Amino acid sequence: MPLDGVSFSCPDWADKLRQGRTPIPDLPLDDVLADAAVDLFNLLRVPDIPGQPTMAEAGGDWIRDIVRAAFGSVDAKTGKRFVGEILNLIPKKNSKTTNAAALGLVAMMMNRRPNIDGVIIGPTQEVAEKCFAQAAGMIAADPYLTKRFKVIEHKKTILDLHKDEDTGVRMNAKLKIKSFDPKVVTGSIPAFAIIDELHLMAEMNHAARVIGQIRGGMITNDESLLIIITTQSEIPPAGVFKAELQYARGVRDGTITAGVRMLPILYEFPVEMQSSEDKAWRDPKVWPMVLPNLGRSVTLDRLVADYQGAVSKGIEEEIRWASQHLNIEIGMGLHANRWPGANYWIACGDRKFTFDDLIDQSEVCVAGVDGGGLDDLFALAAIGRHRITKKWLHWAHCWAFDDVLKQRQDIAPRLRDFEKDGDLTICENVNDDVTGACDRIDQLEAAGLLPIDSPAIALDSHGIAELLDELEARGYADDRLISIGQGWKLQQAVLTLPRRLKDRKFIHGSTGLMTWNVGNAKTELKGSNYIVTKQVAGSAKIDALMATFNAAMLMFGNPEGVGPSVYETRGIRRV
Repeated sequence: MPLDGVSFSCPDWADKLRQGRTPIPDLPLDDVLADAAVDLFNLLRVPDIPGQPTMAEAGGDWIRDIVRAAFGSVDAKTGKRFVGEILNLIPKKNSKTTNAAALGLVAMMMNRRPNIDGVIIGPTQEVAEKCFAQAAGMIAADPYLTKRFKVIEHKKTILDLHKDEDTGVRMNAKLKIKSFDPKVVTGSIPAFAIIDELHLMAEMNHAARVIGQIRGGMITNDESLLIIITTQSEIPPAGVFKAELQYARGVRDGTITAGVRMLPILYEFPVEMQSSEDKAWRDPKVWPMVLPNLGRSVTLDRLVADYQGAVSKGIEEEIRWASQHLNIEIGMGLHANRWPGANYWIACGDRKFTFDDLIDQSEVCVAGVDGGGLDDLFALAAIGRHRITKKWLHWAHCWAFDDVLKQRQDIAPRLRDFEKDGDLTICENVNDDVTGACDRIDQLEAAGLLPIDSPAIALDSHGIAELLDELEARGYADDRLISIGQGWKLQQAVLTLPRRLKDRKFIHGSTGLMTWNVGNAKTELKGSNYIVTKQVAGSAKIDALMATFNAAMLMFGNPEGVGPSVYETRGIRRV
C-alpha cells in the first residue's frame, strides 16, 4: 500500500458512478495543498469557448477531485507523494486535452523545486499541438499568468519565470508538450508527466519502453507525478494500454495492493452491463454513469442523435462509437464483410476451458494445422466432440519467430500479449514450432482420441515439409494425414461453423489470440462460393482460424476415436 492504512481500492466504484460521484476512495489528503491546487485550477480560463469561462464555471467536480488527489497527496510526515500516478479512463468529448493542459499549468504553479522538467505527451503531433495551444491560450487569457510564464512557440515549451518568495531564486521550470516518441524522454528526468490518449500509442512497438523511461526518470524524485488520461481503444486493447488498464482495474478492485502508487479513476460500465445479452449499455438512461462532464462539453441529446447515426451504419460503426463515447471495451474487430461466425464467437467462449479439458471431455479429437514462414504464424487447432453433449470443443495455439516481431511491428505488442497469456510461443530454434505442435498431437494420440480409421490431422495444401517429416518420424502413417484444399474448398467450414456457434454447439477457450484471428477474418464471394481472407494484408493474422477450418473439415466426417485404455477407464491412469 502507498501509506499505512491507505488503500486505492474502491469496491463500490459502480455505485459511485450510478450516483454521479467520482469513483475513488477516501484519501488522507492535505486539505491545504488540495484546496490551493483547486483554487489555481478554477482560475484558469478555457481559451476556445466563447467568453473564455473559468474552469470553475466550465469544469466538473470530477476533474477537481483529480486535482485534489494529484496535488494534495503529500504525506505530512515524510514529504513523499503517496499518489504517484493517476490513470483516468474517460470517454471522448469530456475535455481530456483541455484538462491535460490545465493540469500541466497547475503542476507548474504548485511546484517548489527550481529547474525541473515536466512533459505533456500526446499520441500525435496534432494532439500535442492542440494541447500546447490550450495551455498557451490559458496563459494569454490571464494577466498574472502572462507575466509568470514565457511561451516558447517553436519549442512547444512553457518556462516558469516566477521567483521563490523565500530565496529569490527563479524557478526556471519547463513544461514541454511533445508528440509520442522515444526521443522525447531519453535521458530526461521529468518531475511530472501527463500522457494524453494512451490507447492510441498502444500499437506502437516502443510504447512500453517510452513509459518505462518516464517512470525510471521519476524514481529519484519522491514528489514525482504521472497522470495518464485516455479513452477506451477502438480495437481490442493491446500492448501497454492493455497492461496499464488491467493493472488499474486490479488496484481498483483490490486484487493488487503491493507497492501501489497508481490511483485508478475509471469511467466504465460494470462487466455485466457490457457483456449481457441485451447490451444494457445501449440504454441512454445509463450513459450518465460514464459521462462526468455531461451538461458541459457534451449533452445527452447530442450523443443520442450521434449514436443513432452510428447504428444506422451497422454494427461495426456502432461498436466503434460505443468504445469512444461510452468506454465499451471491444472484444474483436467487427467490419462490414466480417466472417459471420464473429457475431457469435464471444458468446460461445469459456475462459476456464483448457487443453486438458479438451482431453478429459472429448470422445474423439482431430487436429488442423496452418503452416507459416519465418515472418508468419504457425497454428495448430484441435476440435473434440464432447462425449455426452456431442458439442464441438475447440483449442488452438500459435508459434512464431522473432522475425515476425521485427517485420510486423504494428502487431508486435499484441503478439507479446498472446505470449504472456500462454497462447503463443516465440520460438528460438527453427523447428520449435513443428516440435511444439507435434507434442500436442502426441498428447491426443496417447489419450486415444485421434481416429485411426479416418484422417486425424488436416494440413493446408501448402504445408511445410518439416512438419510432414516430424510426423512421419513419430510414427504417423500417411493415411492419418490429409491435405485440405483452401479457398472455396473450405466453404463447408466457413458456412457451417457460424451455425454451430449461433446454436452454442461450438465451445472454445475464449482466448485473445482466437478472438483476434476471428475478428481479422473477412468473407469474399468468389463465383458462387464464399472464402475467408484477411481483413488487412500482412498484419491481420488469421492462421489459427484457418487451422480451425482445417480441423472442422475432418470433424464433419463424424470420426471415431480409439477410446481410453482399460487402465484409464478404471481410474488408474490419467493422460
